[in-house]
Amino acid sequence: MPVATAVKANLERSSWIRRMFEDGRALKAEFGEENVYDFSLGNPDLEPPKAFLDALKDAVGSPEQGMHAYMPNAGFPSARAAMAEKISSEHGVAASAEDVILTVGAAGALNVVLKTVLNPGDEVVVIRPYFAEYGFYISNHGGVMRTVDAAPDFSLDPGAVAAALGPQTAAVIINTPNNPSGRVYDRPSLEKLAAVLTAHGQACGRAPYLILDEPYRDIVYDGLAAPPVIDAYPESIVVSSFSKTLSIPGERLGYVGVNPAIADKALLMAGLTMANRILGFVNAPALVQRAAAASWKARADVARYERRRTMLAGVLRIAQIEHAKPEGAFYLFCKVPEGGPASAGGRDVAFAMHLKGFHILAVPGEGFGYPGWFRLSYCVPERTIEDSAVAWAEAVRNWRSI
Repeated sequence: MPVATAVKANLERSSWIRRMFEDGRALKAEFGEENVYDFSLGNPDLEPPKAFLDALKDAVGSPEQGMHAYMPNAGFPSARAAMAEKISSEHGVAASAEDVILTVGAAGALNVVLKTVLNPGDEVVVIRPYFAEYGFYISNHGGVMRTVDAAPDFSLDPGAVAAALGPQTAAVIINTPNNPSGRVYDRPSLEKLAAVLTAHGQACGRAPYLILDEPYRDIVYDGLAAPPVIDAYPESIVVSSFSKTLSIPGERLGYVGVNPAIADKALLMAGLTMANRILGFVNAPALVQRAAAASWKARADVARYERRRTMLAGVLRIAQIEHAKPEGAFYLFCKVPEGGPASAGGRDVAFAMHLKGFHILAVPGEGFGYPGWFRLSYCVPERTIEDSAVAWAEAVRNWRSI
């Protein structure tokens, strides 16, 4: 047996996002990149802001000794202090450097947290639709993912979460702005969720952690702002990255921040720091820690995403495809149109395969735990959106004739 059984099983149910991205590469090689409309991967394509690039150049050119050496596994103290300032300003808490560790992206941050808090068989409650990799991250550390539905408009449903809590619940993950729906959870719903978790902890003697996954916090539209979250519930942990805010996904810089009022904080932080090391991350990239610490207040030009949202929504409206209007992030979550194969099962997968015949790449909702829908990323050039209009109309017309 060349690979572990669990890895083989994961390969068989591997992320639809990556599958469609790889299919897109093959189509582009055959037909030319300009003739393929790839909406599969949420890969930020904006250039980083000048402030970050200047800070990176300063870090590279610094004469300081030890610039490329190991630092404490939790990160440079100065970078941790900068992230504490960021978390404090966003979440209404008085965080310090001792409440933060720097990680290899938000994915690294989530794995560090789950490694630290999960015992085998512990449950983690996740809201459907959810980021496709959550199930893998949870199973990495012996946990069991338990899913609950968002409200019909994809907003947070605290009552559904309450019904899913049990004695084995170790954590609840919320992702806002949400990938794939684009929904921004409002403050009243978050406060109700905090009350649900508090009541559960008092009743069973084990307060679940609330893990806030928020790499899209700064990508919001229509005058909205992502509300504070972790101040509402003491046992809360925020994970994020600069992949979207500074448009540096390849640089792999993220962080974990805990509510300063969290129980057993010293033990938890020691566990997080050790997990960062023993998972093989060791520490976050040194140069990017320094650059982000100096430029975290800068922002990529997210107004371009808002324009693309409008453009793609217009194309889909003409093609008669229903979608949820995103309040943040850079995805359209769309309902599979009527028609297609007679079987009710797997219609989102069938539609995604159908779209490939028209050189359109979309991700089936099955990958997000939400069959019957599909996700489109508009991290693409405006020209791609414009040129896809005819293909969308033809694809839907053909689908409805099947």
